[in-house]
Amino acid sequence: MQQITVRVPASTSNLGPGFDCLGVALRIYNTVTMTRGAPRELVHPRIVCEAADRFFKQTRRRAFSFSCSMGEQIPRSRGLGSSATIRLAILVALNRLSGNPLDRLTIFRLCAELEGHPDNAAPATFGGFTVVHGKDAALPRKLSGVGAARRPWHRDAYAAVQRFRVSPRLYFVLFIPDLEIRTSRARNILPSKIFHAAAVENCGNACALTAAFGSQDYQKLRGTFIDRLHQPFRATLIPFLPRTIAAAEKAGALGAFLSGSGSTIAAVTLESSKKIATAMARAAGTRGRTIITHADNVGAKILASH
Repeated sequence: MQQITVRVPASTSNLGPGFDCLGVALRIYNTVTMTRGAPRELVHPRIVCEAADRFFKQTRRRAFSFSCSMGEQIPRSRGLGSSATIRLAILVALNRLSGNPLDRLTIFRLCAELEGHPDNAAPATFGGFTVVHGKDAALPRKLSGVGAARRPWHRDAYAAVQRFRVSPRLYFVLFIPDLEIRTSRARNILPSKIFHAAAVENCGNACALTAAFGSQDYQKLRGTFIDRLHQPFRATLIPFLPRTIAAAEKAGALGAFLSGSGSTIAAVTLESSKKIATAMARAAGTRGRTIITHADNVGAKILASH
C-alpha cells in the first residue's frame, strides 16, 4: 500500500456545560491524501510534523517519508475542530500505511494529546455524541480553575470514551461568523477560579444533556445548554453570542451554544431549521454564513487506499 485517503468529520464541542468533555461529530469534512515516499526537501506544516513524530515515537516504527494533500471544508479557528481533523487524519493514514499497529482508542488518545484536550478528538475519531472522562481530565495547573494554564496532557489521562449514536431527526444549525478565534486566546480569557454554585449548575446541565442524547429523547434537551464556566467570559470576544442564542431559541431551537471556543454558534433542533438559521444570522448582525447539517455517526474513515 502506497497511498491512502482519510476523511474526518468536524465537531462541535462543549455543547454549553460540557466543558472539555462533550462533543458531537458533524457532516462537514476535511480529507487528507497521503502518499508514501517524497522528496527529501519536502517540508510539511508543523501540525503534520508533530502528528507524524508522535506516531513514530509511539509505535517505535522506522519513520518513512511521505507527501500529503489536504481538502478542507471545515473553516479554521471557528470552534469546529479543524486542527483535530488534520492531526487525526495524519495519524490514521500513517497507521494504515504502517500495517495498523495502533487501535482506534490509542489513535484517539494520541490525537487528544496533540490537541491538549479531548472534546474534538473523541467525536472526530468515533463519530456520534461522545463523553470523555477519566483521571485528571482537563485539570489546569491551579486546582480550582478552568483557565488555559494546563498540565501537559498524557494519553492515559482519559481512560474512557462513551459514544452514542445521534438520530438524523436532529438538526445542527451553525452560524459561522467571519471572525477567527484562536483557542489559546479563548482559554486565556477564562478565570482561574469559579463559584461552587456555577460548578453545580453546570454538572446538572451536562448530566441532563448527556441523558437526553443517550436516550434520544431530544425534547429533554431544552434548558440543558446553559453554561456558567466559559461562555459568559468568551462573550467578551463574541459580543453577539447572547442575542444569537436567544434568537435561535425564540425561533424554535431546543437550545444553542458556543461551538468549542468559537466563533461558531450552534443550535440544535428537530424542526424549523431554516427559520432558526435565518433568525441567528439576523440577530448576530455581523458577516458570516449558516450551515444546516446532521451528526456524523461514523467518525474518521478511510475512503481509498492502493
